[in-house]
Amino acid sequence: MTAASGASTPPLPAVWRIGLSQGRVELKAFFRERQAVVFIFAMPAVMLVLLGAVFGGEDAGHGVTIGDLYVAGLIGGGVMATSYQNLGMSIALERERFWLKRLRGTPMPAAAYFAGKVIQVLVAAAAEVAVLLAVGLVFYHLRLPGSAAAWWTFAWVFVLGVAACSLLGIAASGLPRSAARNGVAVITLPFVVLQFISGVFVPFFLVPSWLRDIASVFPLEWMCRGMRSVFVPQAVALEPGHAWQHGQTALVLLAWIGAGLVLCLTTFRWQIRPGR
Repeated sequence: MTAASGASTPPLPAVWRIGLSQGRVELKAFFRERQAVVFIFAMPAVMLVLLGAVFGGEDAGHGVTIGDLYVAGLIGGGVMATSYQNLGMSIALERERFWLKRLRGTPMPAAAYFAGKVIQVLVAAAAEVAVLLAVGLVFYHLRLPGSAAAWWTFAWVFVLGVAACSLLGIAASGLPRSAARNGVAVITLPFVVLQFISGVFVPFFLVPSWLRDIASVFPLEWMCRGMRSVFVPQAVALEPGHAWQHGQTALVLLAWIGAGLVLCLTTFRWQIRPGR
């Protein structure tokens, strides 16, 4: 209504309300993309079954099998897939299709858009973990933690890992010159490399020490280590230093959250770069 009518425009809903509404929209859009959903959820589960079928029965020592390590490692990899990889690709596509440009022209606050993305990632990551735990229980006789302390470790590793990888995914969404043409190479290829050197596809104690040193710079290695401490606690004898290093895990993930936030604030764009 106009000012001349004597009535003022009603205020917008609170940001958190808009964020929740956007989260519902993001979830509906995510689960309607059936091919993407099947790939995101099925890929880690299929890899767990295949790798476990080939190597799972081999003894890693100290009462631990290779299959036990694959379950924990792929949980960490699955969390990163649903956060970093999913967000990086989806936001890059939305930018290329000018959805972000049109969205920026609406009254919706930017914080609500990102809140919706976070809700979608949290739900997808939780569902991914549930699928992998089900596979581990059925095929590898996975033992769920029996203590509140172990579940607390799982909770903070999960939350910090999702936060760090989500922020990195948002920042990485601006790297591909074309999401359709080279998005997979720019966003997915580094993730695949990290999975091989961080204890996801290859048991961590078989990775050369110089590659483990590289992996320790990034969050995935610490996420996998945290998940091993929860689901394969007896594997501590195989860890470097024979300790889980939970304090260092938290510090590394928090550092990546800070770095990811800085990268997002300085590099995120609502429109494609000129000259593409």
